[in-house]
Amino acid sequence: MAVSAEGVKAPAGFLLVDKPAGMTSHDVVARARRIFATRKIGHAGTLDPMATGVLILGVNAGTRLLGHLSLADKSYVGTIRLGASSSTDDREGNLSDVVDSGGVSAQSIEKVLATLRGEIMQRPSSVSAIKVNGQRAYTRVRDGELVEIPERKVTVHQLDIVNIATQGAFMDVDVCTKVSSGTYIRAIARDLGESLGVGGHLTSLRRTSIGPFNAASCYNLEALETLSDPWAEVLPLAEIAKLIWPIFTLTNEQSVAVRMGQRIPWPENFSQPVIALIDSEGELAALSEKRNSECAYIAVFPSGVRTPSNLRS
Repeated sequence: MAVSAEGVKAPAGFLLVDKPAGMTSHDVVARARRIFATRKIGHAGTLDPMATGVLILGVNAGTRLLGHLSLADKSYVGTIRLGASSSTDDREGNLSDVVDSGGVSAQSIEKVLATLRGEIMQRPSSVSAIKVNGQRAYTRVRDGELVEIPERKVTVHQLDIVNIATQGAFMDVDVCTKVSSGTYIRAIARDLGESLGVGGHLTSLRRTSIGPFNAASCYNLEALETLSDPWAEVLPLAEIAKLIWPIFTLTNEQSVAVRMGQRIPWPENFSQPVIALIDSEGELAALSEKRNSECAYIAVFPSGVRTPSNLRS
């Protein structure tokens, strides 16, 4: 059910969605735009159509925070299938000839995974959302181009084996992982298979968290569409800020000054690079960094951008 924000100052916040398999991240955004009757919705952290799990949507002014979330660590559970490589490094691509992986031991798998933990250089999958000369890599691949993306430095904080099961000539390795932004789990599957000499690709992937937001807090799209007031499920900007940054509460006078773009002194006892400034009404006024002992604003937010549900309470 679409609920218009007409009559209030553009409400804003985050919507946490549990993305179903078979949809692109853009498909989810398009449905959310219909539900909330606003075009200004974006997402943080693209998920492949095959993947499920946490997808964060920014609504109206909430889109201005998405860039900060896209840099957060992410956690996943997934299944790596050994015995064949894939043109897309996952089950949706064209598979190579099958190589019997029955002789691969758990010890050899763990030995390779150990080299894929920590700070590593990783070559992203050619079928990815990375832009190459202004165009998404996956678009170039679909157009028949041979795309090679340079290696990049990423950090794999956790990469643990959960289960190993034989499936005919294949071996399925269930893993649990926590990685830095820009890490491709498909590439981990590819590299594991290549190192073992049997090929490997990803057959399932579920994102369980982005930064402080986890799957338990996410909403099903179909359920969201049936709500009489879906705005009630949108996290306000101030609540989001409190989960991510140190908070400094402004006085009435400071609140007015910040929204006019006037610099205020950097608050004492704050050494973090970025802080969130909450106004005297409890709303997010700005994100700020320190410059010459003053607050230099990364982004300033208007007052009165709470969701309609909150405004009525």
